[in-house]
Amino acid sequence: MRPILVLCFSLLLILPFALFAQVPDTSVKQVDSFRNAALDQQSIELQRLKNAHLADSLREQQLQLQLNAVQSTNYLKKEALIKELAALRSADSLRLSRQRRQVDSLRSIVKGFPVKPFLDTLFLLYSKQGSFTAGERADAVVNRIRKLHDDFRFSPDSLQIIPAESTTDIVYKGDLIISVSEQDALWMNQSREMLAQQYKTAIGKAVINYQQQTSWRTLLREAGLALLVISILLLVIYFINRLFRKLNRWIDSLTGTWLNGVHIRTYELLDGKQEAAFIISVLTFFKWLVILVAVYLALPVLFGIFPWTQNFSQVLLSYVTTPVKRILTSVWNYLPNFFTIVVLVLVFRYVLRILRFFKNEIERGALSLPGFYSDWANPTYQIIRVLILAFMLIVIFPYMPGSDSAIFKGVSVFVGVLFTFGSAGALSNVVAGLVLTYMRAFHKGDRVKIGEVHGDIIERSLLVTRIRTTKNEIISIPNSTVMNSHTVNYSSDAPEKGLILYTNVTVGYDIEWRTVYDLLTTAASRTELVENDPPPFVLQLSLDDYYITYQLNAYTKQPNKQAAIYSRLFENVQDVFNEAGIELMSPHFYALRDGHELNIPKAYRPANEGAKAIQVKFNGERKNDK
Repeated sequence: MRPILVLCFSLLLILPFALFAQVPDTSVKQVDSFRNAALDQQSIELQRLKNAHLADSLREQQLQLQLNAVQSTNYLKKEALIKELAALRSADSLRLSRQRRQVDSLRSIVKGFPVKPFLDTLFLLYSKQGSFTAGERADAVVNRIRKLHDDFRFSPDSLQIIPAESTTDIVYKGDLIISVSEQDALWMNQSREMLAQQYKTAIGKAVINYQQQTSWRTLLREAGLALLVISILLLVIYFINRLFRKLNRWIDSLTGTWLNGVHIRTYELLDGKQEAAFIISVLTFFKWLVILVAVYLALPVLFGIFPWTQNFSQVLLSYVTTPVKRILTSVWNYLPNFFTIVVLVLVFRYVLRILRFFKNEIERGALSLPGFYSDWANPTYQIIRVLILAFMLIVIFPYMPGSDSAIFKGVSVFVGVLFTFGSAGALSNVVAGLVLTYMRAFHKGDRVKIGEVHGDIIERSLLVTRIRTTKNEIISIPNSTVMNSHTVNYSSDAPEKGLILYTNVTVGYDIEWRTVYDLLTTAASRTELVENDPPPFVLQLSLDDYYITYQLNAYTKQPNKQAAIYSRLFENVQDVFNEAGIELMSPHFYALRDGHELNIPKAYRPANEGAKAIQVKFNGERKNDK
């Protein structure tokens, strides 16, 4: 109820102003120096031509009198007078044509001064008269016509047209209202008498209409109509509020029955109460929108009732009609460019469909190109697609609305500069991602080592490469970093040639190397996921001071399970050496050759070689001690 009371109070405040306050004339007449200068120059030229016309008229009258006085037998003199009369009339016709051309040349650049005593403009004045400029003359005529409104006995028949020597005057009770000159008639392309009659009719009708509009009977009728409009508006607002109040109660009653919430798969975006509250909020918004539209439509009707506020009515309506007209006109004028854009989009769309068809054929192996791998098909298609779309935007850009405006161009340049300086690092990663695609260094799912990071490739985008380590750590590496690092791919040849897993074992010189070879290959053959073909093999890497370094090499086609394979392999190596009674130790000792056996396999020792006694000498005496 509060909004209705506020609206009523506002309308009641507007009503007294609408009844008794006359809206000031919005077309305030200002002296335009250029217009007055042009009109003054035109008036001087027309006055000169008029003086020449008067002189020629006097001469024409004299010649006519002489022609009437010449005897019919004097043919030579009569013919000379007729020729002179024809020359004067021809010169007068040319002079009049010249005046009209001069006026027409000024008509397109010079606007007349309006005579607007009341609400509407009655006519325009272009020419000066005496010492009055056209603007001063229009102001004087307006003041004289407004004085006629104060005479309640005014009748249009009281206006008289009185011809003068060079003007035709409109007079009311002996007071001059306006003098119509030849120059005025020339501007209006009419005769002086016809233009004066037209001005008289317009003045009389305007005064009578204004008297009727400002009478007390008219004002009371208009006030009643205004109150009726306000009452209807209040009733409309009341019924709108009542209707939406019922709608809100009805929506509340649907909670839990029809309104069970908004769900996106398993996610509940809104429950029943929240959904009802959202719908009520939307209805409240539309309620106020409808009320504002009703008030906006009622105000032009209210202002249109009173003659002083009719301009407000037109202005309020123009706030809606003018933008709508501009929008409709712009849309209509834009239709050719719109259809051009549609045709271009369709053409480029079918070009992309053709390229996508070839991409799909290459991916599934139906089409093969020498030196072009199938996994290059999709990224190549995406690059070509971006280039084609960019070219399409370049072609379409001139046909887009506002493409010629300076603001549109400035925003485009600003966005371009912002993108250039703000995405320098991102662009380097994008370029690196494209290079990595065509390098084919790795694929999704490969076991790789990039720098110090070891794991499986789980994602490769234009910006980053993501790796899952054996400890389930997700590491994101920028593509530019990948490009600057060395990459080890364990999976690229594993399905066909197998990946060689290797480990080093150190054994003393007392164990024969053939035995070590057998034990290590046996350990590899016992390990799961290790291939028997090709078989495992052992290499001797170095002969150190105290031991020999052996390297066990085994093939596997499961590079992503290296950690488990290595662990199982180490277990089997320990088992086979323990079964053989050989310690997996790297001996470090000093050999005393007078008491130790040779540290070589027994098969290679001399037959009579045995352990020697250690000789210890005390006080110069020698004792044996085993």
